[in-house]
Amino acid sequence: MPDISTKYMGLTLRNPIIAASSGLTKSASKIEECEHAGAGAIVIKSVFEEVLAQADFQIAGSATIHAEAYDYFRSQLEMQYGPREYLDLISEVKKKVTIPVFASINCVSSKWWTTYAKQFQDAGADGLELNIFKIATDTREDSTAIEKMYFDILEAVKKQVTIPVALKIGMYFTALPQFVAQLAKKGMDAVVLFNRFTEADIDIEKLNLTTTFSFSTSYDIYKPLRWTALMAGQVGCDISATTGIKSANDIIKLLLAGASTVQIASLFYQKGIDRLVEIIAELKAWMAAHKFERISDFKGKLAFANTQSPQNYLRAQFMEKIRGIE
Repeated sequence: MPDISTKYMGLTLRNPIIAASSGLTKSASKIEECEHAGAGAIVIKSVFEEVLAQADFQIAGSATIHAEAYDYFRSQLEMQYGPREYLDLISEVKKKVTIPVFASINCVSSKWWTTYAKQFQDAGADGLELNIFKIATDTREDSTAIEKMYFDILEAVKKQVTIPVALKIGMYFTALPQFVAQLAKKGMDAVVLFNRFTEADIDIEKLNLTTTFSFSTSYDIYKPLRWTALMAGQVGCDISATTGIKSANDIIKLLLAGASTVQIASLFYQKGIDRLVEIIAELKAWMAAHKFERISDFKGKLAFANTQSPQNYLRAQFMEKIRGIE
């Protein structure tokens, strides 16, 4: 029987499949269901910086957000975890499950994390996932300033905790591999590719701002697949791939590209967490059919640095595909 255990951020996971931060990981009972179904680890639903700011009675200074967008977000705060509630949840979960549990912080500054990151560690979290997304809205703000914010958050947290830290980021960086490598040099243990965002929308009848949401689709996998392959083994940290994963085949592709783990949410919402049982069986069957005894036997086998046809990860192939449909 193939061994599907893997290493991620220095921890041993029974398999590379992580239940991503979502409503499926927002309570102890739901997290127990994830463990029972076979998840290798879970990321607790994020606590938001704006909630911590409100708890500290300094909400106005939390982040640089356009006033209308800020009013919208503030209206949602009562639906989010408070810091005390989040700490209690970590403690409760750690008493009930044996798989690694990662706390998730959705942040846009380093202001509050020196206190709360340490508290999450003390509550029992096995690691932290910092979910960061910064939109440039000021024409005077350059890419260096935006990247510095990520560095500042990471460095502030790493000074306070000894548990591993991952950053979940978007793909909108000019030189993504160099940026990730710099984060790794500053102590990041893993990068999660990629953040998946709600998008802003406008109601043309009510003339107000709203947001959109949809589950990921199978096509969404190709962005994390490409960037995982381009960076695997070259940036100095583990890679966890997420978005668009709908099957065991998708997981196998991402592992071949060099991911240490994958994170799934949309599929479990759509098909139920018990779909994980089938996926694990399919992963083992594929490994057995290809005579792989362990994940490390094929992890990164088709990464950019290892494959015999690295050009397939590059834009040059676009012309070939276009000619095929003209």
